[in-house]
Amino acid sequence: MRQGPLFLLLCLLLLSPLASAEQTLSLEAGARITELQQRLEESEKQRAALTEQLHNADSERESAQLTRLRQDNQRLKLSIKQMQADTAQSPLSDQQLWFLIGSGVALFSVLCGIFASGGHRRRRQWLN
Repeated sequence: MRQGPLFLLLCLLLLSPLASAEQTLSLEAGARITELQQRLEESEKQRAALTEQLHNADSERESAQLTRLRQDNQRLKLSIKQMQADTAQSPLSDQQLWFLIGSGVALFSVLCGIFASGGHRRRRQWLN
């Protein structure tokens, strides 16, 4: 006999257990794939449920925040109305008020000067 066919026979004998193991591996792999697909479906359902819960929680949080912002807005509107009412009582602005105070001081100093001189006019030395 030749060595070639003997070697080929030996190789086939050695590969035959691998072929049967490959079939059992493919059956195990199929079962594993089925199990993983089921787990994937379950995890997708859980993800959808958690997404829904998160959406509901976000809606509730936004609703609470919206309510708080509306209350702040009403409070600020009331404070603006009160400030406008306080400013409406004073007909003069700050600038006009200071102008009146300054003119009053100037008028008062002129009157004090007239009364201090005794009301009569005398010749001034510096007019020479």
